This record gives sequence, structure tokens and C-alpha cells, in this order.
Amino acid sequence: MTAITTFYLSRVLGLKVYATDGKYLGKLNDLLIETGADGQFVGEPYRPKVMSARLIKNGNITCLDFKQFTVSKIKSRYSITCKDSRVVSDEESFDFLLLKANILDKQIVDLNGRKLVRVNDVRLVSVTDGTFAVAVDVGTEGLLRRIGISRPLKYFFSLFNIAIPSKFILWDDVEAVDYSNFNIKLGTTFKKLNTLHPSDLADIIEELGTHSRAHLFSNLDEERAADVLEEMEPKSQVDIIENMPIDKAADVLEKMPANEAADILDMLEDDRAELLLAEMESETSEDVRELLEYEDREVGSIMNTDFLAFAETDTVEKVLEVIRAEKPEVEVLYNIFIINDTGKLNASLSLRDLVISEPSVKLSAIMNKKHISVHDEDRLDSLAEIVSKYNLLSVPVVGKDNELLGMVVIDDIVEDLMGRRRTK
Repeated sequence: MTAITTFYLSRVLGLKVYATDGKYLGKLNDLLIETGADGQFVGEPYRPKVMSARLIKNGNITCLDFKQFTVSKIKSRYSITCKDSRVVSDEESFDFLLLKANILDKQIVDLNGRKLVRVNDVRLVSVTDGTFAVAVDVGTEGLLRRIGISRPLKYFFSLFNIAIPSKFILWDDVEAVDYSNFNIKLGTTFKKLNTLHPSDLADIIEELGTHSRAHLFSNLDEERAADVLEEMEPKSQVDIIENMPIDKAADVLEKMPANEAADILDMLEDDRAELLLAEMESETSEDVRELLEYEDREVGSIMNTDFLAFAETDTVEKVLEVIRAEKPEVEVLYNIFIINDTGKLNASLSLRDLVISEPSVKLSAIMNKKHISVHDEDRLDSLAEIVSKYNLLSVPVVGKDNELLGMVVIDDIVEDLMGRRRTK
């Protein structure tokens, strides 16, 4: 193919394909494209190449190498010819993506808009070195083109100076999420979704159907899955966990803060929750079980048991070394706590005071003994007033003997006030 030919998937599907000698090969049923961007330079536009064509003849399906195909357009009509009908085996096409089956009429992720959109058509271009998918059409014009009335309607509306809305999204800026109709290798899908914030990805997953939701979520690594699950609404969290294998669900819950995992388990049936707790690592499982013992309106029910605690004789340098080694979540760094030999809370320390101090300084010289704390069995109602009055990002939680049990961060307090958590 020496000339540039631009065409839409909808305009070529169903066309009869002939060999150059005039032999009828079948009707075009689908086009298969490559799925990976391996070998691409960073920042280089990615346009997946059409690798093979699926033809149907007398009820039989055959995949042919698309290198030998020529798409021509004469007076608004398309024709397809094939120079050499080389059959592409199932092994060769194992990692290809079907445009009609997996993209057309399916929901995909608009990465820039961070939302789901439905594909009305796919725009392709044929150049010297192959045919490539360059964009998806999610506009009204694409839908009208599919049903064959785009051209007359465009002419009619032009008489009144009205344009039919059209919208194209470049292939770089989309990610397919429905692979239910084809066997795509795990690990080659959803790469671009990792660029989204967990909250945006959570919103997208919640809009998907049950099957696509489960498939997409199961392809996330455990750390990513835990971050996304935290951002979901309670009903969606339960749906995800209930539809995952016990071992996979337990692995994800282990990556979450214990209080977040406890909130989810508290919404599950007792038998399911017990199976998950038994599957989780014993230390994590024990922390979660302790949190589940609290009543819904007690501070302990939203307490985070992940925290940093040191002795007052420790130095700033030691604390920083621990932080670098453990790489804790951001909320864990809201406050650093000073405890005695028996685990009782003595003081607190802000990250600001820590980083501006000399490495050799002992914590006793910079810690704040006038800290505010709450008891694990205190009522939740008191928390909002405390963090507002003292302008706190977190509040340490202690037991009856003043032993440090955990902390409540402002994020969880706000979520509780908004009614997003299990406590009401």
C-alpha cells in the first residue's frame, strides 16, 4: 500500500474480500491488532498495527495476514483485496485484540477525561508499512455512521448551519477494559490505567458491569488493588471481595490499613469474613479481629493500628532511617509517637520538628509532652470537635492504662462524618 487511506471499521466490516485473481475469500468479520507498545520510545505516539483479518465463509472462520490486504476507496465505496491468503494460526494471534469484539460498542477508559466512554467506531489509516488504529470515535457522528445515515443527516443539518457532534480520542489516550470475548495474556493489559489516581480508577471500576469489574480488578497488582479498593464505595467493596477467590481477596486486604480491612469484613457475611481472616497472615488477622470487637460508634472502630513509635532516647537520625526503610503511608507520618518501656504514650512529634532538627538530637529534646489523645472506647462524636479545635491531622488512641493502640487520622474522621464508612 503506497497511498494513505483513512477508513472506519464500521465501513469495512461485512465487506466481501477477494484475492487478486478474483477468488472470493469471505466476508470481513473483524480486524485483529497488536496489544502491546513494547519497543516504543517514551513519549512516542503509539498506534497499534492491524496484524490479521478474520474472515467468515460458509460458517467457517479464517484469520489471514493483513500485510497482504489492500483497502481501496472509490467514489465513497470501499473494496478489499488480498494478494496472498496466508493463514495466521491461533498461536500467532493469541495476544491480538479483536476490534469489533473487544472495542466496538464497548466501554473504554478515556484517560484524559478519567471516565468511561462507549466506542461508536474506530478510525484506521493504511500507509506504506501497514494499517494502524489511530483513534476511537465516541461522538454522535460515529453512531450515525454505524447505522448508515450519517451522510444524509450531515447534508440536511448543513442547510441550517448545524454540525453533528463528533469526538475522537487518540489511541494513546484510551484503554480497553472488556477482554471477555478473547484470550489476552495477563500482564499485557491495563498498563495505561496505572497512570490514573486510585480514586479515578475506583470511579471507573464502579461504573463497569460485574464481569468487567472483576476482570479489571483481578489484573491489578496487590498494592494497586488495595489502594483502589480503599477509594470505592462500601457496596462496591463488598461486591469486589465477594467475587474474588479467597486467597486473592485475603492478599489484597493484607495490603490495606487494618481499620480499612476491618470495615470491609464487617459488611460481609460472618462465614465469608472468617474464611478471609483465616487466610490472612496471623499478625494482620489479629489486628483486624481486635478492631472488629469495637462497637460502631467507638473510636477504636476507625482506629489505624499502623503508626511509628520510638523511645525518647532515640535520635532523629534513627527515626529517619526507620522511615526510609519502612516507607510508611502518608497518614502514618502525620504524627510520630514517643512511648516508654511498657508501651505507654509519653509524647508526640511532628514530621516538621523531625526534619528541621540535627541528626544527633535525641527525641526527648524536641518531643511535645502536651499531646492530645483519646481512648479507644470514647464515642466518635468527640473526634470532629477535637481535630477542629486543636487543628490536628491525627489523634493518638490509647487504652485504659494509657498504652498506645493506634491513631485516628483526619481522613477517616471526615469519611465517617460523610457517612461513607460503616459507622452511622
